[in-house]
Amino acid sequence: MERTLLLIKPDGVERRLTWKIIKKIEDAGLDIVNMRMVHLSRDDAEEFYSIHRGKSFFEELIDYVTRNRIVAMELKGDNAVEKTRSLIGKTNPEEARKGTIRATYGLSVTENTVHASDSIKTAEREIEFFFKKSHE
Repeated sequence: MERTLLLIKPDGVERRLTWKIIKKIEDAGLDIVNMRMVHLSRDDAEEFYSIHRGKSFFEELIDYVTRNRIVAMELKGDNAVEKTRSLIGKTNPEEARKGTIRATYGLSVTENTVHASDSIKTAEREIEFFFKKSHE
């Protein structure tokens, strides 16, 4: 059983999509083993997305993820990383496969409603970040 992280980003929370997204997760056979709502500080967002530091979209991404609360979920299941990535779709909602979360709810490349870990190693780091570290 793998574990992975899924975030419902500010646009998803603001548009009250949390329960619709949770239903898709559960319908895909994934278990939610941990969940919390948090409003990331700028410092925490910059730490979480540090892999993108220096890229042209970094500041826009940080402004976006800190503008409102997010929902962080630790998911568990067979092939959880791959299954979750398939469920959310490509980063650009216009390129995402029909029926994926991003194709259904995403507004743009930045405001694409959800984030999911891209590997088991990344999932371990991201789960630790959201569930082992204190966020105000």
